[in-house]
Amino acid sequence: MKKKLFKWLSLVLLFFLAACGQTKKEEPVTFKNDVTQTIASGQVKGKQDQGNGVLEWLGIPYAAAPVGDLRWKEPQPVEAWTDTFDATKVGEKFVQFTNGEVVGSEGALNLDVVRPDTTEAGLPVIVFLHGGNNQTGHAQEIKGNTFVKDVNAVYVSVNYRLGVLGFNPLEALKTGTDLEQSGNFTLLDIATALDWVQENIEVFGGDKNNVTLAGFSAGGRDVMATLISPLFEGKYHKAISFSGGMTLADEAESQDIFATALAPLVVEDGVKADQTAAKEWLRTSGKDVQDYLYGLSADRLAPLMGNAGIRMSVFPHLYKDGTVIPEEGFDTKNYNDVPLLLVTGTSEFSLFTAFDKRFAASVGDGSLFKDENLLKEFTYAETYGSQLYRLSNTVESARIMTGNYNSPIYISQISFGDDGASAPTVAGLLGAFHGVFEPLLQTPSNYATFIGDDFESAGAKELSKDFKAYLKQFVTTGDPNGADLPKWEAWTASNQEVLSMDADLEKVKIEMSSDKERAEDILAKMEADATLSTAIKDELNKTVLNGRWFSSVIDAKYGE
Repeated sequence: MKKKLFKWLSLVLLFFLAACGQTKKEEPVTFKNDVTQTIASGQVKGKQDQGNGVLEWLGIPYAAAPVGDLRWKEPQPVEAWTDTFDATKVGEKFVQFTNGEVVGSEGALNLDVVRPDTTEAGLPVIVFLHGGNNQTGHAQEIKGNTFVKDVNAVYVSVNYRLGVLGFNPLEALKTGTDLEQSGNFTLLDIATALDWVQENIEVFGGDKNNVTLAGFSAGGRDVMATLISPLFEGKYHKAISFSGGMTLADEAESQDIFATALAPLVVEDGVKADQTAAKEWLRTSGKDVQDYLYGLSADRLAPLMGNAGIRMSVFPHLYKDGTVIPEEGFDTKNYNDVPLLLVTGTSEFSLFTAFDKRFAASVGDGSLFKDENLLKEFTYAETYGSQLYRLSNTVESARIMTGNYNSPIYISQISFGDDGASAPTVAGLLGAFHGVFEPLLQTPSNYATFIGDDFESAGAKELSKDFKAYLKQFVTTGDPNGADLPKWEAWTASNQEVLSMDADLEKVKIEMSSDKERAEDILAKMEADATLSTAIKDELNKTVLNGRWFSSVIDAKYGE
């Protein structure tokens, strides 16, 4: 009996060992770091950036060019190509009015992909939306080359429709699908770009199940709008808004503003005798209006409302249409609930104050600092505008979401640049300006002409290192905290804490602090400010601070 049992056990053991020998050891998935890859629409050839140790593919179409009868329509699929697509050159930017001229192409729905030149696959993905008030800007605003290795991610930066081609609420255009009738064409483009990522990003070694949607300024506001849009449900898994708060537009009011802006073209073309008649005609839903709008060249449409600055009252967009964006706006209970990072500078309005027509000439020739009264006016507008802007970008948004948002919200306020000892070049005029995070990410900076060497100190470099480390942790896990980093607590309505980020010349200064201020508190400080007369303050409130993304309390009290 024992012999039979031993024989049986031996046979079982031999069978088990043979089976093990036939089982292949699973190899980890890797990325073939070749500049030529094959995506759904065909082969693409990128290039190697040896200096930064990255691979990049530029200007890849993610949707068909929205020209002709596709101008104000949903993005259409890209037609597959048979030859290898040359992705070594920067793609065209979308048509826009920049620096006094029309540049770009109406057909530019393209994106850039940048990743570390390694064989690692399954990397987190960052999809970035550029700034420019949704009227200007381009995918190369933040390139990714100098920081994707630090955050170890695949970086996708998107070009999308801008200006009246990206947003248009006029009734005559509402002849298509519900999505098209929303007038929010920029958001339709962004959604399509995210669909492209889902279909193709694994080719570039990215994890389609770990996508972070990020944006700066207008791009940050677009990110915030996607949080309440049913169209974006499940399209990304984390979100970052750099200097972008909550701003939406009323559709009926927007139609009136658009008709007013387009009316001069109608008169110029002899369609109507005067602007009043032209405006009334543009508000109608007739096919004659639709045909006229489709017949206008992009070169004539791009400059419209080019003086908007950051005034939604001049170029209203992100319409509460009830389909793409709910009619209740950010008061909705149905958020796309994902971990959220909100980042702002503490002197956000400095650039906009400097560019305002009241101060631009004196800033340009340096006479601002020789005119004591004008400098006081500048300081008043910049100080309180920046305080309101800071709140709008961060804690005011978080407060609105309280009760309807369950995922963690992490808030950071960067003050590097406000102190003249650590940032002598920018502190005098701009401080921790709108976009101050950008020199912490990429080199050379877009702001190189006026930041000097402020970001080259040991302290600034350490700040940059920690800032990127937080981003790496967040895009990888949804939590910015990691080893050797100061603890970043999530914001809550009870603790109201934010991460303050600064540096002196030698070392970084990062700590949690409380920001319990409200817009009404800042308005009270403005009223109590005795550096200017009441008349001058009233004038500044009505002409410099009015109608901005952050200025609702000022507009309500003083009017625009």
